Amino acid sequence: MNDYEVIHEKSPTFYGHFERKGELQQQTHYCPGCGHGVAHKLIAESLAELGLQDRAILVSPVGCSVFAYYYFDVGNVQVAHGRAPAAATALKRAHPDSIVMSYQGDGDLAAIGTAEIVHAANRGENICVFFINNAVYGMTGGQMAPTSLMGQVSTTSPFGRSASNEGLPLHVCELLASLATPTYIERVALNDMKNIMKAKKAVKKALQTQKDGGGFSLVELLSPCPTIMKMDPIVARKWVGETLVKAFPLGVYRDHKPDLPPNPKVPHKTVAEALEVEVGVTDVPPTRRHHTRDLTVKIAGFGGQGILLMGQLLAEMGLREHMEVSWLPSYGPEMRSGSAHCHVTLGHERIGTPLISQPEVLVAMNELSLHKFAPSVASGGLILYNHTQLPEGFSAPQARVVCVPASEIADKLGSAKVANVVMLAALLEETECLPSETAMAVLEATVKNPKFLELDRQALKAGCDYVDTQVEVGAVSQPDGYSY
Repeated sequence: MNDYEVIHEKSPTFYGHFERKGELQQQTHYCPGCGHGVAHKLIAESLAELGLQDRAILVSPVGCSVFAYYYFDVGNVQVAHGRAPAAATALKRAHPDSIVMSYQGDGDLAAIGTAEIVHAANRGENICVFFINNAVYGMTGGQMAPTSLMGQVSTTSPFGRSASNEGLPLHVCELLASLATPTYIERVALNDMKNIMKAKKAVKKALQTQKDGGGFSLVELLSPCPTIMKMDPIVARKWVGETLVKAFPLGVYRDHKPDLPPNPKVPHKTVAEALEVEVGVTDVPPTRRHHTRDLTVKIAGFGGQGILLMGQLLAEMGLREHMEVSWLPSYGPEMRSGSAHCHVTLGHERIGTPLISQPEVLVAMNELSLHKFAPSVASGGLILYNHTQLPEGFSAPQARVVCVPASEIADKLGSAKVANVVMLAALLEETECLPSETAMAVLEATVKNPKFLELDRQALKAGCDYVDTQVEVGAVSQPDGYSY
């Protein structure tokens, strides 16, 4: 008799204990007969065999894949429904030496995440996508998935899927294989040992492709879902092999590196060069001026008041002063009279998010915006209000309020359209965040009509003069802490 030993053990890519189940730390949350556990094992073993565990990042979205971070001892990132390819793209570009994988179900990838997967594949992102297709929404109760079969009954297709009502099943491998940029696409099945062994080779090949810098890879794994299908696990596996495979034929749909045109060599430009700002003839990078300061601003009003343009001008001014900037607009569908606001951040360090929850400055161009956004202004902040006085009963004790009748000033200049420039000038003069001459330089580069440019010049001066003469000199401190 031959002297040999067979060892079957958990892959080192898995954690030793699964902490999601405090009393059963050797068990996953997957149902008996579910294909997720098998798919996890194939991925874990392949990572270990290729020596990629320490470089691996797994991106898992909503669905039965949501708890992958309890099992895989790799970098784990949890994302919103359908967004795994987008997050994987960012991770791979930020950490090109990492092995980045997205792990998604059919409802996640082929429904809400269709745009993300198609465009990641079309860009040829060097990531691996493991796509679990069990033809139904598993975690949320058995709704019809994009891959549900014709005639298949689900909680949202109680009479069976029909072509006229729900459309035909979506074939992801065939769809992505029609693109020029993916490198490797294969469909496998988890219904018996022969096909599981083939699936292991496909998973490993996808990871190897990424390791070699080959480009976009996707492995679709046809998987049983006994609980939702209301089948015995053995019957569910048989159903995959006899029914699901017929609708989704197994095989390699793409296996070659695309022949793409080389990227054009575009010379790198500094921010100043891109904005065509004169920075001298030396190669010394321009330094930031001393008369700039970090600031977070929310600008709000009606559509048609130039709210978003005011934010854009402020952001471009920051760019010209070599600051870090962000501009985030928000507006309704109306071209006029609908609500509009934007967030602008000016900084000397990198900006973490464009969203501002507590702005240091609120520019309120109408009363509605004043009431809506004033409570969110940071303590000790500033509110600039487009009027001669505050509304009766208004209270914002945490902030100083300055009334600037920008619309009235603009009307006197001859055009209500420049009220936003008047208020921009008041903001610059009151906060001293940026020099007003930079504002004029930005306007000169933006406004091509000499008539409107002259109006903007007058509006800038009028806004600055109003703050200098009517606010700083003639301001009256009120008992409630406001300045008028």
